[in-house]
Amino acid sequence: MPIQRLNHAVLYVRDAEKAAVFYREVLGFRTVHEGPGAVFLQAAGSTNDHDLGLFSIGDAAGPTTAGRSSVGLYHLAWEVDTLDELERIAKALADAGALVGASDHGASKSLYARDRDGIEFEVAWLVPAGALDGQDHLSGRPLPLDLAAEKGRYGSDTLGGVGISTPAPA
Repeated sequence: MPIQRLNHAVLYVRDAEKAAVFYREVLGFRTVHEGPGAVFLQAAGSTNDHDLGLFSIGDAAGPTTAGRSSVGLYHLAWEVDTLDELERIAKALADAGALVGASDHGASKSLYARDRDGIEFEVAWLVPAGALDGQDHLSGRPLPLDLAAEKGRYGSDTLGGVGISTPAPA
């Protein structure tokens, strides 16, 4: 039986309660369970029991060195349904001082950000399979993301990922 999807991620953070505030206020997650030193969050559009677990390890914890001097996870990527939603999240991330990049990968339009502990994540909109034109695959370096142009090309409320990460209608 093949793996179907990622159910949840768990992150070690300095302070789970403070980290949860960021994920709630900026990305719209909601707390579904809290315990001593742990917070479990669910994304607004999710039916999972939880999508993100945060575990406190204390304020003395150093920054992650993954990719610089140690192996480890580079980033998590969450998908949004529309380019309007991607634009809304871009503003929320920028307002929080968390947005560190925005790229056009052809078949996906991506924002990159870091949470309060410096853990990087991506928020992406995937071009629907029926709208891929052969020019939408990464062939080298990503381009800067021009959300206004992408909304003009695909529409602001077109559902992304159809036929790729979500089934195409029958």
